[in-house]
Amino acid sequence: MAMRAINISLLTKRRLTLGNWLLRMPTIISHGVAAVAIGKVFTPERMPARFWLLSVVCAMLPDFDVVGFAFGVSYSDMLGHRGLTHSFAFAFIVGCVAALIRSQGTPRDRKTWFIFIIYFFIVTASHGLLDAMTNGGLGVAFFAPFSNTRYFFPWRPIEVSPLGLDVFFSSPFPVLWSELKWIWVPAALVVSASQIVRSILKR
Repeated sequence: MAMRAINISLLTKRRLTLGNWLLRMPTIISHGVAAVAIGKVFTPERMPARFWLLSVVCAMLPDFDVVGFAFGVSYSDMLGHRGLTHSFAFAFIVGCVAALIRSQGTPRDRKTWFIFIIYFFIVTASHGLLDAMTNGGLGVAFFAPFSNTRYFFPWRPIEVSPLGLDVFFSSPFPVLWSELKWIWVPAALVVSASQIVRSILKR
């Protein structure tokens, strides 16, 4: 899929902070909803609570980068918001760690472990993919730490959500409606479709 690169060289001339920019993203809950949907499609089996907790944590974890603002990290920096923690490399590392945690206390099978690495990689990477579909902020550094070029998808229907709760609650309905329409409903439809397909295949 073609992506539109965002040249951040013009942004580096000015140090970007939370006070300079209205930083926005899909709300953290919607990232968790996406993770649950991916998990439901991934397996029809009844999974333990650890699996679901890891899935939700992996999907939300990339936004941990916002703590960098407290230490003067600029939005456009590699370690800034939507930077390294939103990259595919970070998603792979998180996938390995999550798969290792999931396997604790169970017989470790190499093939199964590899499958769960891929699963948790996809769940973690889904965060950046959703952010690249928002209509504001900077793009996502998918290829950090090798490149800090930021990307958006050409189609960006998701209304961005302010990081600040005071700003969000001042006008939450456009954001909530956008996420309901473009994340929650599609997630429910995908899960339902996967269940229908499985039921047909079992006949």
